[in-house]
Amino acid sequence: MAKEVKFSLVFRDMWQSAGKYQPRVDQLLDVAPSIIKMGCFDRVETNGGGFEQVNLLYGENPNIAVREWTKPFHAAGIQTHMLDRALNGLRMSPCPKDLRKLFYKVKKAQGTDITRIFCGLNDPRNVIPSIQYAKAAGMIAQASLCITYSPIHSVDYYVDLAKQFIDAGADEICLKDMAGIGRPVSLGQIVKGIKDYKEDITIQYHSHAGPGFSMASILEVCKNGCDYVDTAVAPLSWGTGHADIIAVQEMLKDAGFKVKDINMEAYMEVRSKVQAMMDDFLGYYCPALNRIDNSLLIKPGLPGGMMGSLMTDLEDNLKSLNKWKQKNNQPELTTDQLLVKLFDEVAYVWPKVGYPTLVTPFSQYVKNLALMNVIQMEKGKERWTMIADTIWDMILGKAGQLPGPVDPIFKEMAQAEGREFLQNDPQENYPDSLDDYRYKMSQKGWPLGEDDEELFEYAMHPSQYEAFKSGKAKDDFEQDLARRKEEKLMPKATQKPESIMVTVNGQSYKVNIAYDIQVKDPETVTSAAMGVMGGKELTAPLEGKFFLVNGAGETPKKVGDKVEVGDVVCYIEAMKTYNAIKTDVAGVITSIGFKPGDSVYEDDVLMTIG
Repeated sequence: MAKEVKFSLVFRDMWQSAGKYQPRVDQLLDVAPSIIKMGCFDRVETNGGGFEQVNLLYGENPNIAVREWTKPFHAAGIQTHMLDRALNGLRMSPCPKDLRKLFYKVKKAQGTDITRIFCGLNDPRNVIPSIQYAKAAGMIAQASLCITYSPIHSVDYYVDLAKQFIDAGADEICLKDMAGIGRPVSLGQIVKGIKDYKEDITIQYHSHAGPGFSMASILEVCKNGCDYVDTAVAPLSWGTGHADIIAVQEMLKDAGFKVKDINMEAYMEVRSKVQAMMDDFLGYYCPALNRIDNSLLIKPGLPGGMMGSLMTDLEDNLKSLNKWKQKNNQPELTTDQLLVKLFDEVAYVWPKVGYPTLVTPFSQYVKNLALMNVIQMEKGKERWTMIADTIWDMILGKAGQLPGPVDPIFKEMAQAEGREFLQNDPQENYPDSLDDYRYKMSQKGWPLGEDDEELFEYAMHPSQYEAFKSGKAKDDFEQDLARRKEEKLMPKATQKPESIMVTVNGQSYKVNIAYDIQVKDPETVTSAAMGVMGGKELTAPLEGKFFLVNGAGETPKKVGDKVEVGDVVCYIEAMKTYNAIKTDVAGVITSIGFKPGDSVYEDDVLMTIG
């Protein structure tokens, strides 16, 4: 009898791999009946890492979105699944234990059946507790092997890891080939090794299409016993996304597997509705390069799910770098030139930081470190001059054990900066915090929500949740979308400048230009922009969002506070990483140039210290 292979639609990851945002809940509910009508999917990825944070970023409540989005699939008998970052929950940074436990209770109550648990370090100490918390909440616990290709990540490495997860109670195993660089034959051997250990364990394969291996890999894993395959639909298949359901279904049918038929009328409905979502607003955040297969991705091994945001971030970084080059009479870089430099630097950096599998958040950390190196070297500076604290946490082992040894240069830097390498259970480094957030919500008069889901959301994404509640997130998103639409329609020669250079008493200053924005406190904005307040100027070393704190436990600096050399006075959130900004002088803060959540550009005056 022919073996049956079932299909999953990774609707969440389709969007994550294409760009920055996810569809609104009304758009999700519109497309759900057509997905169901296709008749070929036993599972749909409805939510998880990235999905809920970006809801907040454009002003939509993710809890409402998840509850409404999962309902039609349950009614149709289709399982829903989400992506889960183990120690990190749904965010880039590690979570306390009490928040992790609440996470699964909330998602089960909201209608998510299966949680796909992964750790970018493949550290069982991070994955196994999540297996236990998920099962206690009544969810199906699917433990992931984060696939990459290195001297360390062998077939035996992955089979042994799967055995540990199965012994710890995992209901299923996922081969999460997030960069699509797993070699087909090796992947088949991994599946065989797992099935030899436990024949009835369910195995699901997830791969991105970009590097070009995915179709061969799908065939190999299915030949060796894989049960479910993740697929996508046009116009968001292939490229940095996933193989299209039509091609996968036809290939497996020809190979003799039992597979479900596709209702092509419904397929075209889904395709049209996805295109309509892109035309509405989502397409403005989907860089064209993400629609193209690219074997250059094999060398850096960057994941498809990160490429959507990477290309958007790279546009901003390129603008900032080229402004510096213009100012210093140097030739500008093209997107392709910067991309190749970045890919080469990722390949250089990756082994030096211990071969973490390049998946969230470690893919961002390695990429960010590589990009900062590239930018600094383009400006004639040395590597490693800017390393965010979260990247240091990875290097030092605070979030888990790296697969390989770190380069001696980091050991020397750590010793010089008084940083210590850690061997303890990563969870011990992050104390419980839910009571703090309960108190803060009580003080603000915010409800905890059904099944404590609003408490969960606030504790999981503090700064984004506050921006959502205040309306700032939606305002910022609508302004940015309007700008993107205007730029698309406007010839380049007539586009408005983003900044100008002015000279005061022989000193040049860059002034950012804001259009159609009412300034409530022009004196503060002018003094900050022009740097005329007394004291030493603390300028932004990179472009991003300005924040005074990075968590509920910190007290924001204010004008009049005394600071010492080396004190962290604020943060710039760039490329999903909070970069601590330290003062190199002691004194008193005499001005703060921006409000939390404001966009800043390189060389903007963040504060003055007198």
